[in-house]
Amino acid sequence: MKGAKRKKKSVLWSKMLTPHCEDFKQWCRRRLPILEWATHYNLKENLLPDTVSGIMLAVQQVTQGLAFAVLSSVHPVFGLYGSLFPAIIYAIFGMGRHVATGTFALTSLISANAVERLVPLSSRNLTTQSNTSVLGLSDFEMQRIGIAAAVSFLGGVIQVAMFVLQLGSATFLLTEPVISAMTTGAATHVVTSQVKYLLGIKMPYISGPLGFFYIYAYVFENIKSVRLEALLLSLLSIVVLVLVKELNEQFKRKIKIVLPVDLVLIITASFTCYCTNMENIYGLEVVGHIPKGIPPPKAPPMNVLSAVITEAFGVALVGYVASLALAQGSAKKFKYSIDDNQEFLAHGLSNVIPSFFFCIPSAAAMGRTAGLYSTGAKTQVACLISCIFVLIVIYVIGPLLYWLPMCVLASIIVVGLKGMLIQFRDLKKYWNVDKIDWETLQQVKIISINNPLVFLNAKKFYTDLMNIIEKENASNQPLDEISKCEQNTLLNSLSNGNCNEETTQPCLNEKCSLILDCTGLTFSDYSGVSMLVEVYMDCKSKSVDVLLVHCTASLIKAMKYCGNLDSEKPIFFESISAAVSNICSNKNLSKFSDHSEI
Repeated sequence: MKGAKRKKKSVLWSKMLTPHCEDFKQWCRRRLPILEWATHYNLKENLLPDTVSGIMLAVQQVTQGLAFAVLSSVHPVFGLYGSLFPAIIYAIFGMGRHVATGTFALTSLISANAVERLVPLSSRNLTTQSNTSVLGLSDFEMQRIGIAAAVSFLGGVIQVAMFVLQLGSATFLLTEPVISAMTTGAATHVVTSQVKYLLGIKMPYISGPLGFFYIYAYVFENIKSVRLEALLLSLLSIVVLVLVKELNEQFKRKIKIVLPVDLVLIITASFTCYCTNMENIYGLEVVGHIPKGIPPPKAPPMNVLSAVITEAFGVALVGYVASLALAQGSAKKFKYSIDDNQEFLAHGLSNVIPSFFFCIPSAAAMGRTAGLYSTGAKTQVACLISCIFVLIVIYVIGPLLYWLPMCVLASIIVVGLKGMLIQFRDLKKYWNVDKIDWETLQQVKIISINNPLVFLNAKKFYTDLMNIIEKENASNQPLDEISKCEQNTLLNSLSNGNCNEETTQPCLNEKCSLILDCTGLTFSDYSGVSMLVEVYMDCKSKSVDVLLVHCTASLIKAMKYCGNLDSEKPIFFESISAAVSNICSNKNLSKFSDHSEI
């Protein structure tokens, strides 16, 4: 009897444990994506392209690491650490297979604000070179990296907290125009911060409101202080970088390995500066001593966390937004999915853990991620391989970069931001699409169908729609408030329409366009489909183009079967923005009007 009881208890115990074990395995796969893709890694197909991509990525990680450390107002060696540890952490926890995490211009600039505020250059004379300090660096340098590490730590903690609160689902609030505007604006500030290095000018740290303009005012006031040698070297570096990168882009399909122009430029500039002794003869500022090796881990100073909370929030949000956009683009391009909330955890840990290894704040960078695309990377193994080469630089090559001119590093930063700076071109696109984001096209009307379209309401829908078009064609003035209210009631209650009207001018002399948003058209019978086709044909006869968006596959098939639709021009589109873009390209519209809704 006792044996039977023991056996029964063991069976019950195993049943209790089994679900928990399965749950734990699923949790591990969900929170440690490396367990998912690493088990299916194909050495034969993926190792070679990942290795090539890893080597090319290492070149970018090293050059940008040095540059962004300077941008963060800390010693360049800490940028090498920032190119190593975050990449390892993200490879374990991140879901973007083609996302290159490491030092990032925008987070470095935010971090520099805290560093310059709490450990200004004026305090440098109060500290001396110390042989007992970490890596032989001065106490001043260690105080500065302590502030940057504290920003990284607290920013990572905020990101992890957002993961715990499941705020990844709120990222729909971060629209493309918002992200584009934020990154473009920040890029202009980064470029401005490098002007002093590009021109070889000694200038105080300027920040705060209108600091952007004060920097340029200071430059013009002290224009005679510009070092011609630094200016010429900067211009030459920028021209070479832009030219070679454009050629790499043009011929990337014909050449398998692009020229690592950043690395070539660094080696050439360092060797030239060493041979000509530019530091002493021309007063050219160089990187200086870069210590060898990685120091033992140390916790960032916790007593300054309250003083850097503003910068930490900036790092957390800016870094995550920029990184998420790249991860989503990677997932869309290579057809896999990512969890927005998991990305909060990945980037949070990529900031928290490296902060114990003297790292500046990190995020994914557009240039490095694009480099992974172009070199054919398959998985995060490419990033892990790049870490091996970064280690080689830290332990072997780093000290040889003593003679690297600061103006060359500044040139690398400026050219690296090209992708963000050219987003200024998006202003025209946003203006042409919506006034709130800089938008509203004239001669375009958007009507949303929010209910089923069946035999009971199809005729009324047609009548109301034609009345709207005829009123607009017959009137030279905007509709008054009473007529707007009447149309609103009519469309909502009878004809299933909710009209976002963007036309306040007549359509007599210029061809109009009607966009029907079928998002809410959940069901339609033969009468409804026939009425949509009739609307299309009648509008066509009145020189009004009709475009339909968010249509189901069954609706598209039914309309094509039911009527003789125009086969020369597309009429079905996936989104309103795609339809508006098609109208813009066909009509080259340049007139705009205020946005109103009815």
